[in-house]
Amino acid sequence: MSTGRIVGVALLVATALALALAPMRLDAQGGLEILPVQGSVFALMGPGGNTAVQIGAEGPLVVDTQPAALSERVLAAIRGLTPRPIRHIVLTSGNDQTAGGAANLSKAGRYVRLIDSIDPRGIDARASIIAHLNVLTRMTSAGQPSDSWPTDTYFTPEWALFSNGEAVQFIHVPAARSDGDTIVFFRRSDVVSTGAIFDAAAYPRFDPAAGGSINGIIEGLNRVLDLAIPGENQEGGTVVVPGRGRLADETDVANYRDMVTIVRDRVRELVKKGRTVDQVRHARPTSDYDGLYGGNPDWTPDRFVEAVYRSLAGTR
Repeated sequence: MSTGRIVGVALLVATALALALAPMRLDAQGGLEILPVQGSVFALMGPGGNTAVQIGAEGPLVVDTQPAALSERVLAAIRGLTPRPIRHIVLTSGNDQTAGGAANLSKAGRYVRLIDSIDPRGIDARASIIAHLNVLTRMTSAGQPSDSWPTDTYFTPEWALFSNGEAVQFIHVPAARSDGDTIVFFRRSDVVSTGAIFDAAAYPRFDPAAGGSINGIIEGLNRVLDLAIPGENQEGGTVVVPGRGRLADETDVANYRDMVTIVRDRVRELVKKGRTVDQVRHARPTSDYDGLYGGNPDWTPDRFVEAVYRSLAGTR
């Protein structure tokens, strides 16, 4: 091969790599970005939350849908990654951020049972929706539309399936954001999608009315740390896709877990001393972390502290 052709091929390869590695903004208004994560997993990252997408020959597996209002943008982003229809949708919990677009994305997909792919009876006109059984129970009791309900549920501490050439593990965390939270682990890609258990941009949210608790959040973060392995000098290794905010690694999750634990312990000591919720708020137990996690106007430090107080004191 001539020197000119070698240079030309090298330039093509370099260009392709640059396009693959560079984040792509989908549209200015939506603020939705497509980021390559690791292995066969990509992340669709927006101001309201993140979606993980595993691509491959069998069709995309999508973790969390974002709200229904963003479904067209999410679908356009997925179609930019692969022409194949969505095969599986995994809901890490049942709130609007994670499950709001489940019906829309499912209708746009198609579930083909591989063993029956030559038999029309093995084809479903919709993608399957996978979640813990508690998510289905709460959706049905709340009267949510049936086309957003999970079509495949599990009730054991762990479950798994094989998708696009890799094992995908589902780990149930009881009483975290809710009582139906799932951590998703892409084992070959070495990527963990946490859902709302880990929010890299704000204090964690949890809903006591849906079975959530501050202690469950900490338990969930510890489960993520059980899965995540850092690279050399604590850099690289397992990549963590949080429910919101930037991509993270094991160190980021450990620091976040430590922060949540410290705040929990501070509030718990004040509860033991008989302080009221107003007194606990005025004590500002999050003050040294507010610069990092206190900027969300919808989930202020005061609201987080009140939620922690009520979770520990057993009040609603």
